[in-house]
Amino acid sequence: MEILKEVKFVLDKLKEAGYEAYIVGGCVRDFLRGVEPKDWDVATNAKPEEIQKVFSDSFYKNKFGTVTVRIQKSKIKKQNDNLKFRDNKIQKLQFIEVEITPFRTEEKYSDKRHPDQIHWAKSIEEDLARRDFTINAMAATPMASKPKVKNEKLNIIDLFKGQKDLANKLIRAVGKPEDRFSEDALRMMRAVRLATTLNFEIEPETFKAIQKNAFWIKAVSKERIRDELVKVILSDCPDRGILLLKDTGLLKFIVPELEKGIGVSQNRHHIYTIFQHSVLSLKYCPSKKLEVRLAALFHDIAKPETKRGKGPDATFYNHDRVGAKITMKILGRLRFSKELIEKVALLVKNHMFYYNVGEVTESGVRRLIRRVGLENMEDLIALRIADRLGSGVPKAKPYKLRHLEYLIKKVSKDPISVKMLKVGGGDVMRVLNIKPGPMIGAVLNALLAEVLEDPSLNKKDILEKKIKEFGNLSLEILKERAREVEEKKEEIEAEEKKKFYLK
Repeated sequence: MEILKEVKFVLDKLKEAGYEAYIVGGCVRDFLRGVEPKDWDVATNAKPEEIQKVFSDSFYKNKFGTVTVRIQKSKIKKQNDNLKFRDNKIQKLQFIEVEITPFRTEEKYSDKRHPDQIHWAKSIEEDLARRDFTINAMAATPMASKPKVKNEKLNIIDLFKGQKDLANKLIRAVGKPEDRFSEDALRMMRAVRLATTLNFEIEPETFKAIQKNAFWIKAVSKERIRDELVKVILSDCPDRGILLLKDTGLLKFIVPELEKGIGVSQNRHHIYTIFQHSVLSLKYCPSKKLEVRLAALFHDIAKPETKRGKGPDATFYNHDRVGAKITMKILGRLRFSKELIEKVALLVKNHMFYYNVGEVTESGVRRLIRRVGLENMEDLIALRIADRLGSGVPKAKPYKLRHLEYLIKKVSKDPISVKMLKVGGGDVMRVLNIKPGPMIGAVLNALLAEVLEDPSLNKKDILEKKIKEFGNLSLEILKERAREVEEKKEEIEAEEKKKFYLK
């Protein structure tokens, strides 16, 4: 591992100007772990104005004095970063942004998140003492042009035994844990996230302090909590992160709906409680997409309130539909985007889709695709696999799911929406000699209902004949005709769900 040349350039320039300069925080932690840092942070005894005098291409708009410096990269590895136009030609340039912050100390945190006041510190030692965890409270500066950890050419300042905790894989608060969490309540969530993403343990005293102060997480903005939760969900061990949130007491202030499933048994199809099944479904989710992993975690979120009966015969009718509403409420509360919320809710609502070889027809598959969207079918199947594996079954993708994938591919080009019909509103107006109005939509929906059953009908001449037939019917009859076809299919699917829950 070597310090990035551009970062070393920043350190050297500050030192040449007569200032101290160190890489600090997470980048030192990752550097010592042999992992390339995603971000490089530099601390110095130079004030913001002094930093900007050293680096002309820089800016800062924050009360913490952090100056962002842009340095053109020495080697271009990616192809689509920062495009600059010159003489009508695209010149590909890449820059790295390095954040430089003056040494500082902080005073009381009234809102449990931000310091009421900050002061510039005189030494790196004072700056490190204000940081969250020992593995993040180290500073380093190169002692040679190409510093390497193995050659011990880094001068490392480690006041709180961060290297020892790094070796022992421990997340330990700097100083008194309660003081650190009282200053910034988000640090409790960050402790869980670091333990999850690094596969570390939380040191006992730090763990107890989180349990004691977990309620302070309510003072943190939902956006910041969401960002930490996303990192947990997208980690290699997301299930461990959810269990840590539960054990620290943070989960009940973030997603209390999940805790309702703790200790609640299911039925003959499940060997795990609702909460255990939800966590295991997340663990075994084959997709790395955030929306699919969230759906895996929340797909049975409504089971505690929809449970009827006890023992092996307990039922959870409509938990999919109720769960979609609860999921939207949870994700909305955590300030997720509308697009992601709708996608996760769609998957949760449809995760109970019934499919049995020989029982579900091609028209049934077309209706499923119409309901979910062809672009979402792969994610829905990934959710079903997560659901299955989270139930303790041996095979992730049985013959039934493989056969479903085959049929999806087979019927994917069949018409599943009005837009895919070989006729449109203009054709309806021409054939029936009518003006724009509700009759056009009613005719098209009635046509789609027939084509869903038999895609071979989707030919212009056949559909125009159908239009003439439908022209003799009233608007109400047409609407009822299309609605009856849809409702009949929905009733059949609902009954099949009650009879059998595919695993």
